[in-house]
Amino acid sequence: MKQTFDIEPWNVVTRKFDPEDKRLQESMTSLGNGNMGLRGFFEEDYSGDTLPGIYLGGVWFPDKTRVGWWKNGYPAYFGKVINAVNFIKVNAVINGEKLDLAKDQVSHFKLDLDMQHALLTRTFTVTKGAAKLAFTFERFVSAAQKELAVIRVSVKNVGDQAVKLELNSSLDADVQNEDANYDERFWDVLNLGGTSDQGEVVTKTKPNNFGTPQFTVGMQMTNKSTLPAVESGVQTATEVTNEFGGELAAGETAQLEKRVIVVTSRDYDDQIALTAGMHDLTSDVNKQSFDDLYQAHTAVWADRWTKSDVSIEGDVGAQQGIRFNLFQLFSTYYGEDSRLNIGPKGFTGEKYGGATYWDTEAFAVPVYLGVTDQKVTRNLLMYRYQQLDGAYHNAKMQGLKGALFPMVTFDGIESHNEWEITFEEIHRNGDIAFAIYNYTRYTGDKSYVLHEGSKVLTEISRFWADRVHFSKRNQQYMIHGVTGPDEYENNVDNNWYTNYLAQWTLKYTLQVLQEVDAKQAADLAVSDEEKKQWQDIVDKMYLPHDDKLGIFVQHDGFLDKDIEPVSAIPADQLPINQHWSWDKILRSPYIKQGDVLQGVWDFIDDFTPAQKKANFDFYEPLTVHESSLSAAIHSILAADLHYEDKAVEMYERTSRLDLDNYNNDTVDGLHITSMTGSWLAIVQGFAGMRVRDDELHFAPFLPKKWTSYEFRQLFRGRLIEVHVDANGTNVKLISGDPLTVSVNDKEVNL
Repeated sequence: MKQTFDIEPWNVVTRKFDPEDKRLQESMTSLGNGNMGLRGFFEEDYSGDTLPGIYLGGVWFPDKTRVGWWKNGYPAYFGKVINAVNFIKVNAVINGEKLDLAKDQVSHFKLDLDMQHALLTRTFTVTKGAAKLAFTFERFVSAAQKELAVIRVSVKNVGDQAVKLELNSSLDADVQNEDANYDERFWDVLNLGGTSDQGEVVTKTKPNNFGTPQFTVGMQMTNKSTLPAVESGVQTATEVTNEFGGELAAGETAQLEKRVIVVTSRDYDDQIALTAGMHDLTSDVNKQSFDDLYQAHTAVWADRWTKSDVSIEGDVGAQQGIRFNLFQLFSTYYGEDSRLNIGPKGFTGEKYGGATYWDTEAFAVPVYLGVTDQKVTRNLLMYRYQQLDGAYHNAKMQGLKGALFPMVTFDGIESHNEWEITFEEIHRNGDIAFAIYNYTRYTGDKSYVLHEGSKVLTEISRFWADRVHFSKRNQQYMIHGVTGPDEYENNVDNNWYTNYLAQWTLKYTLQVLQEVDAKQAADLAVSDEEKKQWQDIVDKMYLPHDDKLGIFVQHDGFLDKDIEPVSAIPADQLPINQHWSWDKILRSPYIKQGDVLQGVWDFIDDFTPAQKKANFDFYEPLTVHESSLSAAIHSILAADLHYEDKAVEMYERTSRLDLDNYNNDTVDGLHITSMTGSWLAIVQGFAGMRVRDDELHFAPFLPKKWTSYEFRQLFRGRLIEVHVDANGTNVKLISGDPLTVSVNDKEVNL
């Protein structure tokens, strides 16, 4: 693989500007604060290939579903995140010529993402004729104030002649999405204005025909420069610019500092309130220095790292990988707003539309439980509860009772238009139920499951009870016409994982209903007849199994395929999703990601070592790992089975998926939800962390390449530190009440 970035513990650095890698560099150096984020594209205009992108949490657009053969139940629209007004734009003009790194002579280039402090710095020297200038661009998106972004530009004349320099800072609403139909634009400019050192733009998403909200966005910039202002608020129909310019003597440095406040109608009742709020926030930040704003930002990040950092000695690549993944996760979501969730690409690209998938409940929840306060995960659960109305609608569209949570959504309404995924991959309903259980088991907090959670579980259970059918021939309940987590299998019958989750959800809901208070029970109104039906489904659910192989069968008919391992595929035909027809993939035995093994991981303590071994040994050799979510599960299960080399191999894949561009698709954006995998592989895999009977259990091993590893973990109000090296395992209580944990089946009092 091409090594684009240096391997350093806390930084993602490249010292080479390669236009061919421009989009990759932009993805890798993305920044965000949960409320907004942006790719690492340049502040100044760039005439080469680039994918500029600034995205705002919860701001999206419904695009008409276009399919050749319409089917009843299709969503009327699919949602997409839309590129927002370019608020980082700062152009430099040198002796009358515009700076453009696609054309100019550049040296001493360095792009540095400091993950510890969430600061992106770009430095380079440009030679244009007789002029020679050293540029430094710094930017951060404030973790302390969700509406604030700061850019600072420093320019030093390193030549021997005076240079005429202009620095022009803009808010530019002339933006589009790369995936837009017919180059359409999504924003109408409502207001635009400026003074000599300030500018503002108010935009609104264009009308749509689906009854979804339009979003109003206000941006106000303040620019401070050592160069004098040239003109006052230069305007076009879509852009406002503050211009600064003057002569820069040899050895002299000029600076421009840009603060931008971004507000949206999600937080304000109308445009008047939004504009007033934007002005108030601008006034507040302008009372503070750059250092004040930066220190407040880094203090938040310091607190995050205190709770979550993973330290690895002996393998710098592994160290960089885990920190990069945690950094990008926290940049995307840290739980401050229960209206938001985690898109597979976060704020780093347009792919997957910026929407919420089942990845959140299945992969992100277990990580956030361990590295953030429990309120963060509770907000993820509240996100689904607040969208119950949409889930009712989705089920009704399929002619079913209860609630069907969407495969892809912004507002609870399904907005994905591939039949085999949207309408068949219904296991996500069970994944959402499992997340409620996971939260309750890990935190010990029953306040959610006995109130909002019991409502979600009840409505999901009503869906499952209506979606199953009873086979008179077999005297068992079955679920036909589904797609499991393995999306290389469509429209199959009795996917083991889906059936198992449906059975488990009904069983868990019945348990919860025994604990809710009388008022909640009355609100849920689950009749005795319903409970009896649910229990009957639990007792008689069909779960495909092969006694000879000792495995759970992925679905009916799977074993009738021509079973050959992935190693039998010629290397030049991998990945198969780029070389084979869809028909050939569907007929093959090859698995995109863990399917049966997803269920074994979810309920890892419910299966015997022999069951886990038989299923792993059968399914892993058939898995092509062409989903970014695949490697982590296999790493954890391999560690559980003491297949240490396989566990480390899969960890390295998940931890450096984007850093090493494993799937050759990081140019589109980072794989945010799969970034959970590196933490899961270390903590649940290498360290063997489990929660059993309200107690943490560890069974660690040390990878051969590593000298030691250490991680911090939050558990029920305590912060603990686990250190593993050649001498064994040491667990320390950092804060909170005394705690008893189990290490290699021995009780340890902290």
